[in-house]
Amino acid sequence: MAAAGVGSIAGRSLLQFMKLVGQLKRVPRTGWVYRQVEQPESVSDHMYRMAVMAMLTKDSKLNKDRCIRLALVHDMAECIVGDIAPADNVSKEEKHRKEKDAMKHLSHLLSEELKKEIYELWEEYEHQSSAEAKFVKELDQCEMILQALEYEELEKRPGRLQDFYNSTAGKFKHPEVVQLVSAIYEERNSNIAAQTTGSEP
Repeated sequence: MAAAGVGSIAGRSLLQFMKLVGQLKRVPRTGWVYRQVEQPESVSDHMYRMAVMAMLTKDSKLNKDRCIRLALVHDMAECIVGDIAPADNVSKEEKHRKEKDAMKHLSHLLSEELKKEIYELWEEYEHQSSAEAKFVKELDQCEMILQALEYEELEKRPGRLQDFYNSTAGKFKHPEVVQLVSAIYEERNSNIAAQTTGSEP
């Protein structure tokens, strides 16, 4: 039997934290839902690939470990507030307030040291207060258009999700991200051209 007392209280808090974070597996990314994408990815799907992207960086000026942590924390509040999209007409201030409250609730389920780390990582990303946070923000947007490319390919409807490309145009600065974005655009343009050619009589 598990020992009673402080250990079991800490264990129950950790379990509650894990169950809340587990909700991210079941929170669909709102942008895809609004575009009627079949079987849209979850928030945790999105964050997982972002974390892998962060792990693959070769930029020695960045703290890679911190980038991975930022990727894993940046959307964590959505397990409580959901994925609030621009189309939801929620102001940036209100969105930030809701997510801040959610992060305070989440982080308070952890030990003092972890509580501080998780909350500060989220704030660092929110305020874009470091080179790592800025890099991870670019990964966030790059991962989104990569996912848009994949949905267009799965649906065999190249060009359908143009909105996502419009919303990120001109926002990529980091050389590694720019390189990947260029490859995404190249493949997408090729898909669109092939469809156009194929539709000609």
